[in-house]
Amino acid sequence: MPSVLFVFTSADKNLKDGPTGWFLPEAAHPYYVLKDIASIDFASPKGANPPLDPSSVKAFAEDKESVQFLNDETAKSKLSNAKKLSDVKVEDYDAIFYVGGQGPVIDLPADPVNIKLATEFWQAGKITSAVCHGPGALVNVVDKDGKSIFAGKKATGISNREDEILDAVANIPFLVEDKLRALGTYEKAAEPFEAYVVVDGKLITGQNPASAAGVGKAILEALRN
Repeated sequence: MPSVLFVFTSADKNLKDGPTGWFLPEAAHPYYVLKDIASIDFASPKGANPPLDPSSVKAFAEDKESVQFLNDETAKSKLSNAKKLSDVKVEDYDAIFYVGGQGPVIDLPADPVNIKLATEFWQAGKITSAVCHGPGALVNVVDKDGKSIFAGKKATGISNREDEILDAVANIPFLVEDKLRALGTYEKAAEPFEAYVVVDGKLITGQNPASAAGVGKAILEALRN
């Protein structure tokens, strides 16, 4: 059975000191796509109990997979036993996936442990994936030549317009769209919050919460290949 590492943020406060964390459907939707065909572990910089963004619980209170995830004893156990990133061994996994939420752009891009881990995944030729703000966790990750993993690649992530609509611009250190445009080729859906997934070799990215299941399906396809 293939194995996938889900990486969560440990940031529970945004730059304005408001609550933040990981975004519920962006973990739940890929989890249910993958859980029956892959073994899944959870990890974060600080390990156990990565903070869940409370706004995502409210916004997705009617979403079947999100509600299921909150009440899923296996998922709850994985969260409460999440590994520290510093304890992760790259050779144990076939893919890494970064769950979105505003938190990931706050702690993960500058975290040397995260940068080293994701760089090792990429340089080992393993599937490297992220959704929404999650690609922001990868902006300092490099290939064997020391170039950004986005250089010469197509990718997506939350758009500037979506961050504006969410009133998130002042809460985070950078806009994912701006960073990805500077590093590689950024693509997005025709309209804000439409599902959009980009697969470029082993790099799999999704634009927003609506794209999370699609990222899970793209990871599944890549694992099968």
